[in-house]
Amino acid sequence: MGSKMTDQADPRYRPCVGIMVLNPVGRVWIGRRQDAPGEPEGPGSWWQMPQGGIDEREDAAKAALRELAEETGIRSVEIIAESARWYHYDLPENLRPKAWGGRYRGQRQKWFAMRFGGSDDEVVLAPPGHKAEFDAWRWADIDELSGLIVPFKRAVYEKVVAEFAALARPQR
Repeated sequence: MGSKMTDQADPRYRPCVGIMVLNPVGRVWIGRRQDAPGEPEGPGSWWQMPQGGIDEREDAAKAALRELAEETGIRSVEIIAESARWYHYDLPENLRPKAWGGRYRGQRQKWFAMRFGGSDDEVVLAPPGHKAEFDAWRWADIDELSGLIVPFKRAVYEKVVAEFAALARPQR
């Protein structure tokens, strides 16, 4: 673990982390994106797992823990897996000028699976000092994820689900 942004990063893609949070019964945390026309990835009330940018020289695992806390308030987690590769997705052409100042054609993501050990009341969708990314949340079966995400991210979700599927099982 601990992938730094040193592997031939394609500058057309914003470096990002994605986080699959699994509860003790093997369900996945998802949040519903607010239907905000100003959102860089377009309006809509799609459901997704937490994700966010990696700061310059930031370790990807640390970025994942930071982004998770900023977007959900969740801190009671343990990293149990890191994706074997970086995944890419392209934004639709009409969204590119609006997203991240038009600097990127999409995102390249390193994904982390994390086991949640806290209670549901740990979730805070607008932690102090951070804008709410989601307006609702729930635990979902891993098989639901690909059908709930905005279509241009679906291929990445299918690959992440395949890679982490064995982890989505009840803990003894």
